[in-house]
Amino acid sequence: MAESESYHLFGNVLTFRTRPSRGAPFLLSECRSAPGAGAPPNRHPEDEEAFRILSGTYEFRVDGVVRVVGPGDWVPIPTGAPHDFRNIGAEEASMLILNWPGRQHEEFFSTLGEKVAADAPARTPSGPPPEAVLADLRRLSAACGVELLV
Repeated sequence: MAESESYHLFGNVLTFRTRPSRGAPFLLSECRSAPGAGAPPNRHPEDEEAFRILSGTYEFRVDGVVRVVGPGDWVPIPTGAPHDFRNIGAEEASMLILNWPGRQHEEFFSTLGEKVAADAPARTPSGPPPEAVLADLRRLSAACGVELLV
């Protein structure tokens, strides 16, 4: 398994830069988000998480508080806090995602995501998934220790 494996999930391309299954004490992923794409509301009790914005503009909602962020901004997620994000710009946006210890997120991204090349385009989702797909995503997420709140 190469260090730079990439996965497309929810309109984002996530590329692993370092990860727990390779002996690292954390997961560091580079994330490119298509316009309008992001992550659905979720929470996770075991992995800590923080985001560092590289380009574009994101809207984050953390524990009900909305924050618009851009390049250079950090967004820490308190343990277990409900959160989501969305690229609110017209162009692709990017950020680094740090999860520690990271095992939950490594499994979540690689289980739910579609394996792609690191330079694959981040595709804007065509709309919300049908309820049957959401139910399957919730089940798979829960098995990884991540609770989807949709």
